[in-house]
Amino acid sequence: MKIDGQHTRSIWVEDDGWSIGIFDQTLLPHRCVRLRLTCVDDAARAIRTMQVRGAPLIGAAAAYGLCLALKEDASDESLERARAKLLATRPTAVNLKWALDEMTAAVRNRPREQRIAAAYRRAAEICDEDVAINKAIGHHGLKLLENIAARKKAGERVNVLTHCNAGWLATVDWGTATAPIYLAHDRGLPVHVFVDETRPRNQGALTAWELGQHGVPHTYIADNTGGHLMQRGMVDICIVGTDRVTAQGDVCNKIGTYLKALAAGDNGVPFYVAAPSPSIDFAILDAFAIPIEERGAEEIATVSGLGEDGRIAAVRVAPEGSPAANYAFDVTPARLVKGLITERGVIEASAAALARAFPERAQAAQSAAAG
Repeated sequence: MKIDGQHTRSIWVEDDGWSIGIFDQTLLPHRCVRLRLTCVDDAARAIRTMQVRGAPLIGAAAAYGLCLALKEDASDESLERARAKLLATRPTAVNLKWALDEMTAAVRNRPREQRIAAAYRRAAEICDEDVAINKAIGHHGLKLLENIAARKKAGERVNVLTHCNAGWLATVDWGTATAPIYLAHDRGLPVHVFVDETRPRNQGALTAWELGQHGVPHTYIADNTGGHLMQRGMVDICIVGTDRVTAQGDVCNKIGTYLKALAAGDNGVPFYVAAPSPSIDFAILDAFAIPIEERGAEEIATVSGLGEDGRIAAVRVAPEGSPAANYAFDVTPARLVKGLITERGVIEASAAALARAFPERAQAAQSAAAG
């Protein structure tokens, strides 16, 4: 989307034709710093430390990480080592494994001298596919916002509540949950976004930053404010992203999503999940079989921010010596989800609807389980 009025993506191949450019998202929203990745260890570190984050972008970064590994050594052994190293970085988002499987299939049976070009070609395709998927999600989600606007007085704003960052910073471009919002804003629909901070890493600040860059009206709120706003009739719709959707339609997303869905259900606010097909895991039926990442306690015990001296620093907020638990994701049951906004339309969060929308994916998962 836009930074200082200039269109950009969140990951790219640098002018040298092989190294990879990203934004260091650990410094946003206070500083916009571009980083250059030159080896698979750089890519793995960027994913693990959340310099890149968001399920689709993690997949894209892993794809290019495999490219960097093959550039150094195109052997089968190098391919497998790099794949294992990247796969171990973040366990919950299924896009990571999906992208690595796609990349491995693209190069495995090729002669070594062809592997590097084939890898960069497939990684670029994965990025372009992500952009196309997200734009399609935007068009389908836009209809939901237009329907809400049609029931309001002329000029009255449509209020959307988000959780975490499912914007273009979490994808290659457009975002998932934000794609309908960007399209609505660009078409003149009076859309406004309540952006919750999303502790412990305050990823809502990334959403607020990118909405601000694009000129979308928004309000930054504390995590626990959403229920209050819904009770007061101040939220028309909730749209969140996802790191993994099960074959049954249950949704695994950033910790706190479940609580937003409960509040939405109690107040009659439609709760939608923007779900690109690479985030749908037809191999998982039981949502509690999804591995839930537990991150370091320091993310809970400290908070990072911009000081008066202009420096970014971490300060301690938890008492010294108090243990902390940092579960990064939770599961929202399908019954709380009004619909999944996919690139093939808005569908019910159910096994039947998912199988109808993506029959080739469902059949492939069945074949793999049987064979």
